[in-house]
Amino acid sequence: MVKRTSHKSASCPVARPLDAIGDWWSLLIIRDAFDGLRRFGEFQKSLGLAKNILSARLRNLVEHGIFETVPAADGSAYQEYVLTAKGRGLFPLLVALRQWGEDWFFDPAEPHVQLVDRERGEPVRRLELRSQDGRLLDATDTIVRHG
Repeated sequence: MVKRTSHKSASCPVARPLDAIGDWWSLLIIRDAFDGLRRFGEFQKSLGLAKNILSARLRNLVEHGIFETVPAADGSAYQEYVLTAKGRGLFPLLVALRQWGEDWFFDPAEPHVQLVDRERGEPVRRLELRSQDGRLLDATDTIVRHG
């Protein structure tokens, strides 16, 4: 297997986190954690992922501070994987990816899972990027400042 390049010293805030979340399995594990999964077996059943790969991805996510392991809530000998504040901070990224996927990977009438407001049961409003003064921005309205 080819060794992945590390981006830990990159000056780009898009590249640097890829060491932690740069493969699809890691993002799907994090997605499942937001859906309430906490145990190795739950992740394995949901994803159908080989145990060695799941173990490696979970270990990496713990090492990067996205998950922490805690004793099982039911008092059993198992451990559970719980999102840290850093991990919970990925929620807007997953919502953005979800909304992009809805726009580009589903036919308009094709059914798919939907993110809804728990209290009202209504679909979540689209994410928007806004300037400091509240203007709606797109890619042509921004630049990356170096240094």
